[in-house]
Amino acid sequence: MSDKLSRDVQILMDQEEIRRLKYRYCRCIDTANQAELRELFVEDASVCYIGGSYRFEAQGRDKILEALAFAFHSEAVAVHNVHHPEIDIISPTEATGVWYLRDWFLNLRHKIVTDGTALYRDRYVKRDGKWLFQHQSYERVFEIVTEVKETPNITAHYLGKHAKPLPPGM
Repeated sequence: MSDKLSRDVQILMDQEEIRRLKYRYCRCIDTANQAELRELFVEDASVCYIGGSYRFEAQGRDKILEALAFAFHSEAVAVHNVHHPEIDIISPTEATGVWYLRDWFLNLRHKIVTDGTALYRDRYVKRDGKWLFQHQSYERVFEIVTEVKETPNITAHYLGKHAKPLPPGM
């Protein structure tokens, strides 16, 4: 195999691993899988999420995971889908990605639904042969927050069974 062909194949393999990383992230937040989430970020990772009424920033994997556990609690229902990835391999150990997010989030405690889209802009690093998040950010394209008048008839509620409960008064 020629050097160029080998590089091209490696780029395609790296892009696929990064896709799988992002898909795992969405699955893990929607299912409150903190143990697996921990494996997706480098220790000094950072995040910045900008919504219609919030801006959340955190530095360090532990702080990020703490915030995600608080956000995806037992009184929430969530779905996150990412698609249209634009992944650029910068070097054998650095990459960037832009993703389109479509999400829906029901907060049963506060009786609101957030429905929206955003553009993720991520930076990845490859450590010990594995792609991980170095930085993750998004800014909303649109966000609609609606009051829920009546609690819907939820017949399956994964976070309700597996996520941490919110403290009283939160």
